[in-house]
Amino acid sequence: MRKLTLGLFFLAAFSTSIATQAPPQGTGVTVFEGARLIVGNGAAPIENSAFIVANNRFTQVGRRGQLNVPAGAARVDLTGKTVMPAIVDAHTHMPVTRDALVDSLQRKAYYGAGVVMSLGQDTGDVAFQVREETIPGAARLRTAGRGITMPEPGRTEAPYWITTEAEGRKAVQEQAARKVDLIKIWVDDRDGMYKKLTPALYGAIIDEAHKHNLRVTAHIFTLEDAKGLLRAGIDGFAHGIRDKDIDDEVVTLFKQRPNVFVVPNLPDRGVKDDLSWLGDSMPAPELAKLQAAATDRPAVQQTFGIQARNLARLNKSGVRIAMGTDGNVSYAHHIEMADMVAAGMTPAQVIVAATKTASEVLKLSEVGTVAAGKSADFLVLDANPLDNITNTRRISAVYLRGGAVDREGLRAKWMGRP
Repeated sequence: MRKLTLGLFFLAAFSTSIATQAPPQGTGVTVFEGARLIVGNGAAPIENSAFIVANNRFTQVGRRGQLNVPAGAARVDLTGKTVMPAIVDAHTHMPVTRDALVDSLQRKAYYGAGVVMSLGQDTGDVAFQVREETIPGAARLRTAGRGITMPEPGRTEAPYWITTEAEGRKAVQEQAARKVDLIKIWVDDRDGMYKKLTPALYGAIIDEAHKHNLRVTAHIFTLEDAKGLLRAGIDGFAHGIRDKDIDDEVVTLFKQRPNVFVVPNLPDRGVKDDLSWLGDSMPAPELAKLQAAATDRPAVQQTFGIQARNLARLNKSGVRIAMGTDGNVSYAHHIEMADMVAAGMTPAQVIVAATKTASEVLKLSEVGTVAAGKSADFLVLDANPLDNITNTRRISAVYLRGGAVDREGLRAKWMGRP
């Protein structure tokens, strides 16, 4: 996938735009005024908005001049800017050592993500320890711990390899004891290279997970596996259906299970792409490599076409769509959102998928929208992403828990500047 390829070329990615004024650091009371505010729930934006942040949370949200602003509140003028909730990435694979994990969470925050979900390859204790922390200037972490699959020699050994229902249930029990946020399973024969989880095996896993009040999300490839998993009570999909166009039967199965979510993780579009938006944020040789690879590839376009049509139909049918990127590319969520629009979703729908719905998928009630009582996680953008979804890349500032991420300081650290 292009998101993974980008990460291999350039892990130390930096954004080009900088906040125009020194923002407050999450203490006291601050009123932000004048921006177009995209709340994140699909409602029309609030023009000339105002919102108040105190104790790291939104306390009032409305129009400029209509709020009860406490005396002495600091004021930040955002006239001409657009504000939206911080992004929630519902499918990543994070490093398992602390230093690398914290660095990745800072990079994700730099590019506007407030929470990331690491799906199924978190061995050891680090992910669980970091999940309980609040690291300044870093995205928050959620984890599925170790996922479950059939044996796949030669691939990662991080997941549980199981061959019996008893082994599947035991794996769930062990992860439940660690209080994982989801159970992740893989149902994929990797182009015929391996045996994949059978309906009996994944049925036992789903049943055991539900006994422990845990939901199960599945890596899939084929339409038939999606149908089998839906019948077995799956809670979500970590990928879309990739082998063929979906049919009426699977749409009906989704409609019968309205709480099931899909994180499509679209592939490379296979088209010539302008990557100049990364021009001031990565060394020229690395950008040149990426740009050279962004060519028209008809075979890849066909692969994207299948998944794009499937996403468009599921979205039109009312299936819950959340945004996720797979891998660990710091800025991949911006590419994924543009791909989702290219697949037929509107920018407004994609923003909801990347904020409100993704937060609901992770059962995080305090993030995902700009509303009183929620954590003050938001982006200040130089242009309106409802006009063009790529405007999510034009970041002026990122606020997490009410404090501004020190994007310039992170850039300086990563670039080795004093």
